[in-house]
Amino acid sequence: MSVSADTRHESRWPPALAIVVVLLLLAAMRGHVFVIPVWVSHLAALVALTAMAAVAITNGRVRWLRIERAIILFWAVVYGVNTLVELTDMLGVTTFHPPGRNAFSLMSSSVAIWVANVLAFSLLFWQMDRGGPAARASGASGRPDWVFPQPAVPEDLPAGWRPFFLDYLFLAYNTATSFSPADVSPLTHRAKMLMMAESMISLLTTVIVLSRAINALPS
Repeated sequence: MSVSADTRHESRWPPALAIVVVLLLLAAMRGHVFVIPVWVSHLAALVALTAMAAVAITNGRVRWLRIERAIILFWAVVYGVNTLVELTDMLGVTTFHPPGRNAFSLMSSSVAIWVANVLAFSLLFWQMDRGGPAARASGASGRPDWVFPQPAVPEDLPAGWRPFFLDYLFLAYNTATSFSPADVSPLTHRAKMLMMAESMISLLTTVIVLSRAINALPS
């Protein structure tokens, strides 16, 4: 069973590329804090990428869509919890230990946490809103968690417009940088709670940890 041609699943290249870019960025930044071993993160990313590849190869077969959704939701939740634990550890370092020796490590860790935070929440938003990309493509989606401004100007959009991964990446990025939903409004309680959690992680990372690390850099 596959999604029909007029409601074909969206390309998995954008989310897959985002995962790969974040992994490469984290690998390039040495010395940052880890709670989950690196190989576990790489294995989880490989499993998620494999599920996305299976969706693309099978042209959106329902079984693989369900597997992909379960894997990505689980991965995003685990990564979010791991981020909170890493951030708590870093707050302890900045509070109870002199930051001078750890300034570069704290900076690297802050960037790593912030980037992973945006990626994890963008994937979570993408798979959660209205039942995920498969449900949105098939027209069987339920109540939306976010309302996008594009439907307000339908004359400028192709028929049947729906949000793709890049729209949710933009939402997660705005939430992490401006601490607000920008032009996308949350409708459900779970959407609001998730955006609050992302903003809190970003705020603590940038205002407390990163600023303290920058102040501790040798002049």
